[in-house]
Amino acid sequence: MPIEFGLWRIDGPDFQRLSSNKLDDESRLEELLVEDPNLLGRDLLIVGQQVRTSSGKRLDLLGIDAEGDLHIIELKRDRTPRDVVAQALDYASWVRHLTYDDVTDLYEDFDDTREFEEAFSEKFSSARPEGASGVPEDINQTHSLTIVASELDAATERIVEYLAEEYSVPVNAVRFNYYEDDGREYIGRTWLIDPQETPEPPSKREAWNGRDYYVAFGQGKNRSWSDAREYGFVSGGQGEWYSRTLDQLSIDDRIFVHIPTEGYVGVGTVTKPKTPVTEFEIETDEDSKKILDAELDASAMGENSEDESLREYLVGVEWIDTRPVDEAYWETGMYANQNTVTKLRNQFTLDRLYQHFDLDE
Repeated sequence: MPIEFGLWRIDGPDFQRLSSNKLDDESRLEELLVEDPNLLGRDLLIVGQQVRTSSGKRLDLLGIDAEGDLHIIELKRDRTPRDVVAQALDYASWVRHLTYDDVTDLYEDFDDTREFEEAFSEKFSSARPEGASGVPEDINQTHSLTIVASELDAATERIVEYLAEEYSVPVNAVRFNYYEDDGREYIGRTWLIDPQETPEPPSKREAWNGRDYYVAFGQGKNRSWSDAREYGFVSGGQGEWYSRTLDQLSIDDRIFVHIPTEGYVGVGTVTKPKTPVTEFEIETDEDSKKILDAELDASAMGENSEDESLREYLVGVEWIDTRPVDEAYWETGMYANQNTVTKLRNQFTLDRLYQHFDLDE
């Protein structure tokens, strides 16, 4: 049972308890949560409102937290306990399969004024580790359900508690009390289950071996895989989103390079940390020189070189093995990600890469 929430007005020595009422329109509560999802006591970015699912039903609100996990928020709206809980569970069965691209598309439908990556970074810049302020490498590894109501009935409470306590379903319910006093409005929040005691949803994240990283290498006028193979580097740039995760790489880390839509083309060991393109040096048979003074296949590698947020950044690599693009290796089910650098946790992918590149593990 939830703990009762009370609110008193203090006028000098006098105390007056304010009477709690039911919010006359729960759609108003939905708009308050869109405006500030922290009303739920969780730091969330709303990525969708009235989201149409594969069943044709509409999920009230979908949020994402700093770890990339999804939060289903469903308003009771005077539905029967059986209907609201069953609907939330149905939404969860759909949400668990959402990919990064799906979430991006949902956000674009919800807010077309900025991109999902920009909104995420602004929202959680202080909550993510340095060098990892962008969207996490693997989103939607877990999800949770929250049923929101201006009034909770005993049947809904029993069902939610049963699912959480007996079957460890990551579900909770929250009631918002509504108060009016002297022309001012207030709401108070009461959880059915202490959020600290809500079952942790099972995670799909695999353990990281502490060494191997994935690097996405997008080819174009600003970077070329043939240059990277010849001169020993990987790079990212033309926007902070593409360059900032290079900060994760340190000397002696091992990287596996993936060209989007093609496959894996190389494995190597980091020899130089992230360096601006204007300062990155390469060794030749005669001497060392700046990468921009070398003969390059990428015609615009130096583009925006004076702009810290847009210019290209390079990480030095000693290659263990590389392949040309037309020999890129890919199997269905292998790991790929939108970030430039992520920790490579996927054991299926690692096993295949170790074998393909003939690595002793």
